[in-house]
Amino acid sequence: MSFLGNILWIIFGGFIIAIEYFVASIIMMLTIIGIPFGLQTLKMADLALWPFKRDTRTTSVSSGCAYTILNLFWLIIGGFWIFLTHIVLGLLLMVTLIGIPFGLQHFKLASLALNPFGREIYTK
Repeated sequence: MSFLGNILWIIFGGFIIAIEYFVASIIMMLTIIGIPFGLQTLKMADLALWPFKRDTRTTSVSSGCAYTILNLFWLIIGGFWIFLTHIVLGLLLMVTLIGIPFGLQHFKLASLALNPFGREIYTK
């Protein structure tokens, strides 16, 4: 069932979000300083393509100052706009009964768009 959900997810906004993450990671990897941002956003692009049966959790070292600085920098660079895309698509999908699970996925990924550093992706 999760395979079918992931296929429908791509139709209901997952492809748009993955493209946003991919473009953000390519732009950030153009500089040496942006490579850590680009690698993390590539992981998020993968999660944005196949979110069902996958989630994120904070790592044990995620409370450090470096992760806070990286998350603030990411918020300025691209995180806020991807967050807004998740919220808008989530609200649009919550209008229909069929779109509710996809809207909930968008809301789950919206919090990840705000602070991706210090998190790891795992399969449920």
